[in-house]
Amino acid sequence: MKSSEVVAVPQQITVSVSPYKLCLIVLIGLQLVSCGYTPRLIEQKDSAGERVDTTAIPDPVPKVEPITKAGNKSPYQVFGKTYFVLPSSENYRETGIASWYGRKFHGRRTSNGEIYNMYAMTAAHKSLPIPTYVRVTNIENNRAIIVRVNDRGPFHGPRLIDLSYVAALKLGFSDQGTAKVLIEAIDPSGKSNQKPLEAKPQISATTDNASPLPILNQGSYLQVGAFDNADAARVLQKQVRTHTTTPILVQQKDNLFKVWVGPITDKMELLMIKRILKQSANISAFIVSP
Repeated sequence: MKSSEVVAVPQQITVSVSPYKLCLIVLIGLQLVSCGYTPRLIEQKDSAGERVDTTAIPDPVPKVEPITKAGNKSPYQVFGKTYFVLPSSENYRETGIASWYGRKFHGRRTSNGEIYNMYAMTAAHKSLPIPTYVRVTNIENNRAIIVRVNDRGPFHGPRLIDLSYVAALKLGFSDQGTAKVLIEAIDPSGKSNQKPLEAKPQISATTDNASPLPILNQGSYLQVGAFDNADAARVLQKQVRTHTTTPILVQQKDNLFKVWVGPITDKMELLMIKRILKQSANISAFIVSP
């Protein structure tokens, strides 16, 4: 070794741990092993980089709740367009586009006065009564959740429902923004207001003039059109179905295929549906009785 060379000798670093702390660390480790501890699965991070544990956020349990006064004004206007709240969520079932809203609205009031929480299982809808519980199924991956509607919207394009951020996360479309979904209203009373499919007064038109007329339920109907062929009647039937959950039937009578909405036993509901069809779809209707 040359006399000019200097050799650096590494110093030994000693970490002092008190016997008490060491014992505590060992005990915690033993507890975790003995209890079979497994970290919860964190599905992903939200838009702000925060970790979201979706396993800790259950779907709401549907329960009977009174329709609130706040958030159910009908008609109402947004961006110059008029919307109507359905008189009931009974038999509501529709397929369309779902979106989600998150941090920008987090902490603000919803239409019924509740505080919006992007980590709660809630949703916004343009026409369902508040509150309404709905089952939402992502058609692309078949995931399904239950949410409680407590807000109005979405008011952009053809979207049907605006889910909370965590609801979109559970359905697997938070990254892409929108998804095609099936929305089904839930009857929390357990009485199941939905009638079996074969019991619905929704009759397929036939060209057999000799076929007997169907027996109609009590109540009034709205006639929205009459045609000399069944195909044209079915086109209108499909169009009207997007504006009301009330049954729509094609009734063959007097050599015409008549499109009727009903039966409707409540006069106020009947007049409201008539106004909805006129203002939202420019469809004129008049009251008829079977």
